[in-house]
Amino acid sequence: MGKPAHKNNRGQRREPKEFDEEVIQIDRVTRVVKGGRRLRFRATVVIGDRKGRIGIGIGKSTEVAGAIQKGIAKAKVSLIRVPIFRNTIPHDIKVKFKASRILMIPASEGTGIIAGGAVRKVVELAGIKNILSKSFGTNNKVSNTQAAYKALGLLRKRTDNRKKDVKVQAPTNDTTNDASTNPAPKKEAKRD
Repeated sequence: MGKPAHKNNRGQRREPKEFDEEVIQIDRVTRVVKGGRRLRFRATVVIGDRKGRIGIGIGKSTEVAGAIQKGIAKAKVSLIRVPIFRNTIPHDIKVKFKASRILMIPASEGTGIIAGGAVRKVVELAGIKNILSKSFGTNNKVSNTQAAYKALGLLRKRTDNRKKDVKVQAPTNDTTNDASTNPAPKKEAKRD
């Protein structure tokens, strides 16, 4: 069930958002030029619908709001579908991206999201409810976000192969009662 449409200040109806947005990090970046320093902002943004679609984007602008909007636009272009199996990931995966290494392991029902920092936000927006995760190497949020995105993109689908309690009746080889399908064997005449 989606969120209801809200009215803005002018009384017009606003459409409900298709994706939830989460800002991972906003950095102030300065560049030294001949006349002094130029100040810009870099925003790392993650979007997701909590149903298996997720995207990340990095936007840069002279204003924070502009950087976030550019990040959201880039994230919509980089959308991927994440296979979710029983509210967790289908299999464990280990990914290395630059200096960041991330290990993700499927968890049983009721475990929750055991992940920290940027990985937690990425997994939540993907719609995964139970997962174990550990990040090694750098604690850079941008690298960890991209490593988690790469890990979720490499997951393969899995189907439920458990045997169900369905009784299958095997065909029987009892031919004594079924005379209509198997005619009686012919007797050979004795020759004297």
